[in-house]
Amino acid sequence: MKKILVVVTNISKYPNLERATGLWLGEAVHFAAEMEKEGYQIDYVSPKGGHTPLDPHSLQAEQMTELDWQYYSNDDFLNKLSTTLSADAINPNDYDAIYYAGGHGVMWDFPEDENLQSIASKIHANGGIVSAVCHGAVALLNIKNAEDNYLIADTKVTGFANTEEIAVGLDKVVPFLTEAELVRRGANYVKGEDWAVFAVADNRIVTGQNPASGGAVAKEVIQLLKSM
Repeated sequence: MKKILVVVTNISKYPNLERATGLWLGEAVHFAAEMEKEGYQIDYVSPKGGHTPLDPHSLQAEQMTELDWQYYSNDDFLNKLSTTLSADAINPNDYDAIYYAGGHGVMWDFPEDENLQSIASKIHANGGIVSAVCHGAVALLNIKNAEDNYLIADTKVTGFANTEEIAVGLDKVVPFLTEAELVRRGANYVKGEDWAVFAVADNRIVTGQNPASGGAVAKEVIQLLKSM
């Protein structure tokens, strides 16, 4: 059994706003919990390696589930987030799937990272799975396939909706809107109700719409892994 690669951000602050950001904790936790129940080993990676900050808004009581608290109280898990591997040190052949967790920080370090793009492209070319949730979907924007076409072109995907971004009041803060940019890359964007659990799988690409959807993405990934 190969491993699963979970990608997290290194960005701790909005470049254009006096406000902290980082990994949205639940988006890593709920995916990881489902994978670990099935016995998959997870490695955590970030563009630069080392520490990934946690978005303080994801740690508010109304956002945290019992499962989130279990992981937040787990020193081993927190140590992994503090000592992530760097993207340039990853061998894609070691992994069956890659998963991009979100949080607004990823808007500034995922889309243009060529190391992350190369890892995902090779995992997919090897017959593996590329997956993401919420803002993590921006990591998919510039991944190309062997024919030099966008990987998500003509593929059903989801990600943080324009209406959800507007609802949290950050549509003028982010460099672009996730949904709009996915459409610009030729993806067939689909969505469920705002804030409801929603995930979709197509062409070995699995995506979830919002912070509530990490576990649903994991279940789709597991189903695909079992069919491989």
